[in-house]
Amino acid sequence: MNREKKLKKPVASFILLTNIIFLPLFCLVGAISILGLPKWIFDVMLCISAWSSTFAFAFLFKKIYPGQSLMQFVKDKFHHKLKLSVILTAIMIQIFIFLMIVFLVWKNSEVNSVFTVSSWGMMIYFFFKNLFAGPLGEEIGWRGFAQMELQKKYSPLLASIIIGFWWGMWHLPIWFTSGLMGMDLIKYILFFMISLISTKIVMTAFYNLNQNLVIPIIIHQLFNFFIGIINGNLIDLLMYNAIFYLGAAVLIIIINPKNVLYGMEEITKDEYLKSSSYSN
Repeated sequence: MNREKKLKKPVASFILLTNIIFLPLFCLVGAISILGLPKWIFDVMLCISAWSSTFAFAFLFKKIYPGQSLMQFVKDKFHHKLKLSVILTAIMIQIFIFLMIVFLVWKNSEVNSVFTVSSWGMMIYFFFKNLFAGPLGEEIGWRGFAQMELQKKYSPLLASIIIGFWWGMWHLPIWFTSGLMGMDLIKYILFFMISLISTKIVMTAFYNLNQNLVIPIIIHQLFNFFIGIINGNLIDLLMYNAIFYLGAAVLIIIINPKNVLYGMEEITKDEYLKSSSYSN
């Protein structure tokens, strides 16, 4: 019998360590920018800092799940067969939101171009930079571990709000280096938090439908990518995202409350035993 002592508060320990690792990495990113080092160095360091939650989870893994394999844990998060209907529905919702925001920016802005990228090459580079500097580095810890760990005690909705809040707070250093002040900073933080918590609820609903971490990775990637290629006022963009993603979250709860208010869809006994083996 494995007698290794488990952490009493694994999620709290994960969140704390994630922030402890992230802060010096973020400061290093800032130093690289101030020193004017090549942009590729800045981008690489930005990607590394985004993986702070994965580093934290890997460091704590043996204390959270004594005797278990980290590699097997990660594999199990991707072992369920992807459902095309789930992926397409999630993507279509985000494309609709993107198009609505583009229309609003085009209608209300006087900029020459609605988009920040001017070539396919720049768009492809921006897509993959965002993929490595966000979804791939964050989803294992925040969604694969923390969200599912809290769902053992709370409803998916409450777990999403809790994790969404702390996921948003993890971005706190970015808020205070945005250059915004006063009411603009307050609006930025408010819309940012509403956007992230709402997006987290959407992620949870679709993840619970399919149980494959590819789903939240796609949703996270499209959220970051779409807002990044629209050329508009940052606060306005965050406001539009907050409104539309909150609307999407509410609509999903109304249409399919089972996967948000009460729990995940039923899975077979063997699948349940496999997915819960890390809690024993």
